[in-house]
Amino acid sequence: MTSWPNHAEAWRLWRDALRGERMHHAWLLAGKSGLGKRDFALAAARALVAEPGVPQPTVDHPDIIILSYGPKDEKAEKAQADGKPFERARSIRIKQIRAMQRRLITRPTLGSRRAIIIDPADDMEKAAANALLKSLEEPPAGTFFLLVTHHPARLLPTIRSRCRMLRFPVLTDRQIAAMLEDAGVPPDPAAIAAAEGSFGAALRFAEQDLSPIAQTISTLLASGDSTFAGRGELARLIGPRADRERMQAVLDLAQGLVARAARKTTDARQRERLIEAHGALVSLAAEVPTANFDPAMLSFEIGTLLVAAAPASEPAHG
Repeated sequence: MTSWPNHAEAWRLWRDALRGERMHHAWLLAGKSGLGKRDFALAAARALVAEPGVPQPTVDHPDIIILSYGPKDEKAEKAQADGKPFERARSIRIKQIRAMQRRLITRPTLGSRRAIIIDPADDMEKAAANALLKSLEEPPAGTFFLLVTHHPARLLPTIRSRCRMLRFPVLTDRQIAAMLEDAGVPPDPAAIAAAEGSFGAALRFAEQDLSPIAQTISTLLASGDSTFAGRGELARLIGPRADRERMQAVLDLAQGLVARAARKTTDARQRERLIEAHGALVSLAAEVPTANFDPAMLSFEIGTLLVAAAPASEPAHG
């Protein structure tokens, strides 16, 4: 498992709670994506359910229930049952919460405690969130919830109010570089800069070889693209058959570089343009998982949004 230098305070608070007389029953693990919150949840859950003298399994633990993206439909469910690759849903659904709640009727298998990890809790359907709320309001004895969240504000206020929050700080560029080296990945300064403190993002950028794309994005932000050559180069680097995972990584990269540029500029008007471009990129990224975009057109649209944020820029759509 990855060693996370930003987890020290979270571990101190968690261990203090374990030693206390009354452990809170629900926790929010909050911070941007790519900070190791899932790793923390798994390790914290094991520390929670372990009991002296009771051998603990090294792989799947019967008293740790993990809810994440399940199969998309019946076809995907069949593929999962057959041990084949399957397409995942883009939300955590109420039937998953109901199935978990049915398990809570029985006692834990190995000890007196059970842990429920929901990752990411931000992506629960509304009905699923409402169903979970009932368990948080009246938790069964010995049951503890760890909700991984990248955007706490997306959760129901009633869920947030019933949880104790652990915040996970972003990593420094130096820490990310060291973690990339430990993972056998050459540190890429451009990827690290764009990752905005997220090791997960930096690793994804490096694995996707996005350094040339980062350089092109930086050029578009700094100099614009009056001849459209820069946007053409961006589309070429992204590729004519880029899949959704690559497009999402490119959009995350663009958002990171735009955000960093906005913080650095001293020009109020350009900062406003950069903020607008960042918002447009966030909206575009939200559409990518479900919309049927042509990769070439999407690449060009990303480039045009970047050009709109450049000094003396042209309008975003013409």
